Amino acid sequence: MEILKRIQLIIDQFHQKKKKIAIAESCTGGYICHMITNISGASKIFERGIICYSNQAKIELLGIEEETLKQFGAVSDIVAHRLATNIRQLSKVDIGIGITCIAGPTGGTSLKPVGLVFIGFSSTEKTLVKNFQIKASRIKIKEKILDEVLTLLEEYNQ
Repeated sequence: MEILKRIQLIIDQFHQKKKKIAIAESCTGGYICHMITNISGASKIFERGIICYSNQAKIELLGIEEETLKQFGAVSDIVAHRLATNIRQLSKVDIGIGITCIAGPTGGTSLKPVGLVFIGFSSTEKTLVKNFQIKASRIKIKEKILDEVLTLLEEYNQ
């Protein structure tokens, strides 16, 4: 299904259930929020998006502890988990999503290669983190992350 049609369906389903979402984006730089807000009616379910590209933004805007960033790095399971949980709680919404990755083409290491992605998903019922690796260009990585976020939202609605 075309991306914009998927987003429209998610908006309609979340609106019917009176559910709201908020998203904390790091490596995607607002791309996910941009795509959601391309759809008329997004404001019915989309509360806010925060771009927390720098570690300082993660600390100041979303309450990620500096020690956590030092110990685990910004691209980690725990940071994605906390981004999702914290934005959900700060925004007082039903679903929080936190995204962090190494989009490349530089910045990767043997332990954290370019294309490593963590997506946190937090609802009032559960919080989970999905991680995977994508070998692609920066924009293709962002597109794949969008697809994964939409899949998580679709699965939540089932």
